[in-house]
Amino acid sequence: MLSQALDSGRRISGHIMTLFLFTKSDLLTVLIPITLSTLAAAPHPNVTRIPDIVVWMWLHLLKHDIYNQMQDPEEDQKNKPHRPLPAGRITAQNAADVRWLLVPVCLIFSAMYGSTVLACSVCLEVLSIWYNEFGGDKTGLSKNLAYTILELGATVVIGSSIDKIGAHGITFSSVVFATTLHAQDFKDEEGDRLTGRRTLVTLFPTFARMSMMIGVPLWSLCLSRLWKLDPTCSVAFIIYGTIVGARFMVYRTANAHKQSCKLYSLWFTLVHLLPGYWRFFYGT
Repeated sequence: MLSQALDSGRRISGHIMTLFLFTKSDLLTVLIPITLSTLAAAPHPNVTRIPDIVVWMWLHLLKHDIYNQMQDPEEDQKNKPHRPLPAGRITAQNAADVRWLLVPVCLIFSAMYGSTVLACSVCLEVLSIWYNEFGGDKTGLSKNLAYTILELGATVVIGSSIDKIGAHGITFSSVVFATTLHAQDFKDEEGDRLTGRRTLVTLFPTFARMSMMIGVPLWSLCLSRLWKLDPTCSVAFIIYGTIVGARFMVYRTANAHKQSCKLYSLWFTLVHLLPGYWRFFYGT
């Protein structure tokens, strides 16, 4: 009995880890920043719903990530062998079954929070199909729209209306995401070249590096002014942004790129906290 229970526990934990690995790369760039942004930008957040927004976003990320990683497992075999499909943790058929099972799960779960969240869920599914089946991955528009819709849905899930500050927060973070999202492609540059995947980093490497070196400090400066940070916070935020941006230009090894991406993720998380700074010091 005990051994059977232990075996069942190991199998369950293994399945949970498999699902986690599908979404691992989105935790620092999507899940954590949007969760913090929702808390910072919402005028009256219901903090008891923090688990709700985490689960809501994670389910939608999982659904999309499984769909996306089913498209080209050969590329992941070379570029990201730790992912569940190339690692042999799950078969393609089982992954497809989980992906399609998640469609009604996401819709039903979203409907619990009202028509706006349900509409966000439907839009995310449409964008996922466009991204994976109809060339949406060739442009950043689908990612940008999905990111904005995730922020909008999370704000409603937490039980808050979207006021002027919240709208500005979602807009600014979406634009920053649109102009710096290629930061995540640097760590995969070598593998993308081997598989022929076309990204800004592989097509225009010098421009991509220059855009990070200039863009991140420039956004740090602009956001400091837009959210009226005090001089100390402004200087610290700009210096950190300058260091992050410069790393993409100066350090070009695979390990350095991974570290730069982690530092960028922290910077991007700070971007999402700035509306909360405004609310704390200037009110609504």
